[in-house]
Amino acid sequence: MKKIVYLLLISLVIVSFGFEKSTDFAPKKINVVIDLGHGGTDFGATIKNIHEKNIVEQIAKKIKSTNKDVQLYFTRTEDQFVSLQDRVNFINELKPDLVLSIHVNANRDNQKSGAEFFIATQNDFSKKSTEIANELSTKLSENNFIKINTLKTAPFFILKNTKAPALLLELGYLTNENDFKYLTDGDSQDKIANSISEYLSKLQ
Repeated sequence: MKKIVYLLLISLVIVSFGFEKSTDFAPKKINVVIDLGHGGTDFGATIKNIHEKNIVEQIAKKIKSTNKDVQLYFTRTEDQFVSLQDRVNFINELKPDLVLSIHVNANRDNQKSGAEFFIATQNDFSKKSTEIANELSTKLSENNFIKINTLKTAPFFILKNTKAPALLLELGYLTNENDFKYLTDGDSQDKIANSISEYLSKLQ
């Protein structure tokens, strides 16, 4: 009888070690904040009654629906105004691995086109932000309808005050005919969202 009890105890120890080992090697999900530009009374760029705030919300929802590997947080989840300071406070309380602020552009010159990435040199994580911006722009360029412009620096409030790698992505110009088409087209939005989700999944 004692021998049977002893063997059972040994078996339990082996099983428990097995569970501990699998837990140790379980991949840790990274935390990413998606900052949706504008919202509420702040419409952002507006052309032909199409508002920036709605486009970025549509794309953010598509990113959320296609994401499987990353823990996503959003600075707003509906059409509401959230101040820049409140956005920064939310981000810094979370201490995420990455902040991606999504916008669309507009310009008096309707020939200006393409996606643009911005990072802030005032951010302590600017080197990592640059690395991620370059990698994500390469991934996004797989969609041949998007022109990728040169990486830029700018002291945008969220970029310079966020205590994490942070980049702002202008997905295109509503004032450009080609960009307007892909920014407002559901299929193109799906492709943009998929590219972003696929890249984020590789940050594991």
